[in-house]
Amino acid sequence: MATLIEDVLAEAERSGLGGLRSIHVEKQLEVQLDLGNLTALDTNPLNLGPFRQDPEEFLRSLARDNTQLLVNAVWQLPSERLHESIVAKLPQPCTPIPREKALPKPRPPTRWEEFAKLKGIQKKKKSNLAWDKEKKEWRRRWGYKRANDETKQWVIEVPEMADPNEDQFTKRVTAKKERVAKNELNRLRNIARAQKSKVPGMGLAPTDQPSKTELSKAIHVAKTSTASVGKFQDKLPKEKEQRSAGKKRKFQPLIGDFSAERLKQLELLKIMSSKKPKLDLTKAVNRQLREDEQEQATKRKKMLPKGRKGGKNNRNRGNGQDRKSAMKQRGKRK
Repeated sequence: MATLIEDVLAEAERSGLGGLRSIHVEKQLEVQLDLGNLTALDTNPLNLGPFRQDPEEFLRSLARDNTQLLVNAVWQLPSERLHESIVAKLPQPCTPIPREKALPKPRPPTRWEEFAKLKGIQKKKKSNLAWDKEKKEWRRRWGYKRANDETKQWVIEVPEMADPNEDQFTKRVTAKKERVAKNELNRLRNIARAQKSKVPGMGLAPTDQPSKTELSKAIHVAKTSTASVGKFQDKLPKEKEQRSAGKKRKFQPLIGDFSAERLKQLELLKIMSSKKPKLDLTKAVNRQLREDEQEQATKRKKMLPKGRKGGKNNRNRGNGQDRKSAMKQRGKRK
């Protein structure tokens, strides 16, 4: 064992990682640790001498010491072994971290979930495979090539009380379409109950004479109830687009794009740290031009005589009166 440790140390020295530092770190002020969030807050003053000589090396050494203190505190917590690995039980976090978005609201229960809770019905998980009696093999319970597929039967027995001339294949297809339509209607009702909005039950509002807006709303709901949200539905002749159907609000993902989040936070810090406000040259020039125009307009009003406050229109009127008097004098002379 001792030879193995010596070999590891020798290899570290050859690779440039010699001089391994101790796990014991001494600080003037105790570092505040939040083990619930795995964070450390160091309030010790910086040593400006080494920082000015080599800032990167100083910050790297400081981060290493604080991380070592955090790791030492984690190893002191109660731990257990799971799947050949040691897992520590973290305590509750001490530092409240604000959320960018509100907590998601719990989904309201459906009618079947409420009925099952009232009757005490518990959901039993079924396996995805079922035994096919005809093929003598395990197949999927639902979907393509499922086990015991009734639609693949080439003959159907006519019930005793049924009409012998009735097509049982068509009856089975019609019954399946009705079941699918019923499930879709229940799905839309659950969505309406969750959003606390009134949606027409069968595509039309329950009124004797529905108005034009109610009919257009029912058509819009019927089209957007498909899996593609009405993207591939054909339009009716002279059909107008729904005005209330605006663009959906887009939110940034909570996790995933860390580079965009980092740039956003850096821009926010840059704005907060800048002492001078951001100057919009176009806005400032337009504002100065408006002020100059207002000053020139006030100067023109002051320079006008007292009897001509109306400006251009009054001058035109005065010129018209002078012309009329001149015409009268010419007529007298003649």
